[in-house]
Amino acid sequence: MDRWFEIPKDPESNVVYSRVRLVRNWAEYPFSGRMTKEQSLEMTERLCGILKDLNGPDGRPCRVLKLQDCSDLEKRALYERKVINRSLAEKKEPAGLLISEDERLGISINGDDHIRIQAVEKGLSLEHCWKTADAADDAVSERIEYCFDEKYGYLTTFLTNVGTGLRASVIVHLPMLSRKKNFNSLVADMGRFGTTIRGVYGEGSENCGSLYQVSNQKTLGQTEKEIIDLVGKAAAELDAQERRLRKEALREQPLICADEAYKSYGVLKYARRFAEKDAMKFLSQIMAGMTDGILVTDRPCSVYGLMSGIQPANLLAGADRPLSKGELEAARADFIRNRLPEIR
Repeated sequence: MDRWFEIPKDPESNVVYSRVRLVRNWAEYPFSGRMTKEQSLEMTERLCGILKDLNGPDGRPCRVLKLQDCSDLEKRALYERKVINRSLAEKKEPAGLLISEDERLGISINGDDHIRIQAVEKGLSLEHCWKTADAADDAVSERIEYCFDEKYGYLTTFLTNVGTGLRASVIVHLPMLSRKKNFNSLVADMGRFGTTIRGVYGEGSENCGSLYQVSNQKTLGQTEKEIIDLVGKAAAELDAQERRLRKEALREQPLICADEAYKSYGVLKYARRFAEKDAMKFLSQIMAGMTDGILVTDRPCSVYGLMSGIQPANLLAGADRPLSKGELEAARADFIRNRLPEIR
């Protein structure tokens, strides 16, 4: 079965994917940072056992992983694919993960909080993500009692998650809008309305791939629907602004736009070595070229799937031996070249 990021997105939208994350804690145990190693192990084992029969959105059973038994490489690969967060990838204490075969649903155990439920879908699909996460949340709450306060809502390790415990995020491709001089003021303006924008693969000019995450700032004082509507509208507005700028550029400088897209495709199709930053830059340019209708391929292509696949740990996980820096760059070029479709 294809994982969600290997399925091409809507070619006319700059929205790559949506994610809804819920954090919860089990009332029987102290918060993760206050548990002893014995309590961490006990809680992780119990939760893995209690939740082992959960199914993913595809109706198939979720895989259960005990992360303390996974290699550092395996955990880094999961982090690069956004299945787990950085703190869980680096954690040495007992922790677990339930994950659907298509990776649209993941339930982390004993990370920053006892439970972190994550649902992901390609495109602007926050409502769909919320239904998936909410169904998983109901299934977990039928088995254990959450830490919950009638006044404040769900209690969490970080105060920024107290309340609904919900973080809604949308990843948007903004190669042209992010280059505008007023982009930082636009980010500040959106912050005043309750959303935050940050680079997915670095900040500012170092954001390789021009991918930006739009998410809610608060989880307290708003309902789940209000949060999802807020983030969805902000992402749709960014998408609309990016499309307007690109249509204007295509109208005024069609040859320059086409040249950039075709050159990037040619480099990706024939290069034999790639540093990560260079590959991400060229992939961003052909993602824009495909969205704008400049590049038409003989079959659908998930450019974000290529971006995920060329991350270091995922490349190393697919190799049969350790790779030097040069070999890793060669493997990155091979990965792209073998999966990039032909253009018509």
